[in-house]
This record gives sequence, structure tokens and C-alpha cells, in this order.
Amino acid sequence: MPTQILEGAPRRPHVFSPEMFAAPPQGSPLSLASQRAAEPLGAGGTVLDVGCGGGAAAFAVTPPATAVVGVDRQPDMLRLFEQTAAERGIPARTLLGGWPDVAEQAPKADVVVCHHVLYNAPDLVAFARALHEHAERRVVLEITQRHPQVTRAPLWRHFWDLDRPSGPTAALALEALRDAGFPVRAEACTATPRDDTRAAGVEAAFWCRQLCLPPEREPELAALLPGLPFPSERVSLWWDVS
Repeated sequence: MPTQILEGAPRRPHVFSPEMFAAPPQGSPLSLASQRAAEPLGAGGTVLDVGCGGGAAAFAVTPPATAVVGVDRQPDMLRLFEQTAAERGIPARTLLGGWPDVAEQAPKADVVVCHHVLYNAPDLVAFARALHEHAERRVVLEITQRHPQVTRAPLWRHFWDLDRPSGPTAALALEALRDAGFPVRAEACTATPRDDTRAAGVEAAFWCRQLCLPPEREPELAALLPGLPFPSERVSLWWDVS
């Protein structure tokens, strides 16, 4: 992002809205990644959710999981995680900080999950290695086929006349993980249904901030979002820990 845009931003970008990562209602259909996370849990077990947000990945598998741990760099995400755990009667712990910086403070768990965080990891291999070292049974990641900002490239052109990259991609992440020695399996799928009306409202505020725009430009941005659907293609990257 050009320095002049960052310096003129009325609010700090790269801050995420907890509502975008809230846990789905209990009984919602499981995504493929959540199915893979639930499989090794059997009748119970613990889940460590890295980059947990409000707990969408962790609470999707409670049950069968009987306890959850959430790690996130935003305190407001962890507050939502804790609130959801209390409402659902699930024992929970939280840890504030970025991964793998705080990995030494995190407990091991039967299953480690990490949804839509991998593209933000500066060192993908170190990030994945810390996930692997904390899993007793399985590591499960979910990302979009391409970085989600790729679909928002028209917004950068509209507001700033900037062209954006066309990657990275899940295929590149898979190649890097396998080259590092992780026995990764990859499965393509589509997203589970979501409340598009609510999501669009949340995303408008989010993208207004991401694009370094003042709040008064949010209606203009919101009008553009229906023509730029959030990518529905997902890839589950997972492996068992022997």
C-alpha cells in the first residue's frame, strides 16, 4: 500500500470487526474443514483455535469438543470468544497475541484449527510448525482459493486508481507446506451459507477502513459490494500428527 495513502488514513487499517468472525448458530451445517476437525475428536477433546476471531472454527465443533482455547491479537475478538463460550457453557481459555509469537504460552490440544489466517502469516512454515507442535491429533486450516483481497481489487481501482496483486493462492500455500515436510491433504469445497445482508453491512464498514477511507464514504463503498461477492471457494488443508 502506498505510503501516502497509509499516512492519510483517518483510521488504522488492518483491524478486523469481530462480527465478521462470530461463531455460527448451534446446529449450523459444518464446513468441510469443520468436519475434518470433528473427526478425530470422537466423543470429546480440546480444540486450539489460532486467529480465533469470535470462535467460528472452534465453536463449530462443540460438540464433540468439550473445551476450547482461542488465540488472537485483538482483545475485542477474545471478548466475543469468551462471551460465546459462556453462553454455550463451554470451558474456554484465551491468549492475546500473534502466532507464533505467543505459541510457547499456548497449551497443546487434540485438534488445532486455523481459519482464514494463513495468508497473513509472514513466515508460513514457522507459523505451521507451531500449529503442528501444539496438536496431539490433527491440524486443520481453511483458506480461500485466492487471497480474499483479490476480489476487492476493483475497489482499489475505484477509490485510488491502484492495481492489486492476483495472489497469493492456496495452491502456493500447499506447495510450501509440503516442501517443508508437512503431510498435507488438500480438499476444495464451497462456503457454507451465511447471512449475506448482515455480512454486507459489516463488510462495508470493514472495507471502508481497509481502504483508508473516511466513514462518510461507506455508503458509496456499500453500493459497490453487491457486484463483488466474497469468494465462496474454500480449501481445507489438514494433516494428522503422528
